[in-house]
Amino acid sequence: MKLHEYAFELKNDLSELETLCRHLNKFGRDTGLSEACITDINICLDEIFTNIVSYGFQDDQEHLTRFEMNLENNELTLVIEDEGIAFNPLEKEDPQIPDDLIDVSIGGLGIHIVRKLTDDLHYERKNGKNILTMKKNLQEKP
Repeated sequence: MKLHEYAFELKNDLSELETLCRHLNKFGRDTGLSEACITDINICLDEIFTNIVSYGFQDDQEHLTRFEMNLENNELTLVIEDEGIAFNPLEKEDPQIPDDLIDVSIGGLGIHIVRKLTDDLHYERKNGKNILTMKKNLQEKP
């Protein structure tokens, strides 16, 4: 399979979630990703971007978040880069999931969900930027 690359930037505003979804859908159509894969990735990107916008900056200035999507040899790689405060989501412990859904509190499950929907996560802080790399294997499992 040939390499497909796609990149874009969004302002730190939750109104950009619709634009994020449009970019993902375009990339998905162009590369033939399944609807299930697009849905999984949309959940992940939505969660990460929402966290960046909600918690990543201590000012009211406009900041950009960069997204890169690459598909090669049945592996989807997503790189999200922002200049927000340092935060490694991989250091966050998985939440305790209650036995009864009535006991579930709102919030705190997003990073856990991202871990479950991807095959590999890597974080680094480089040149004052958070760089989160997510990988999803698209190979059919026997």
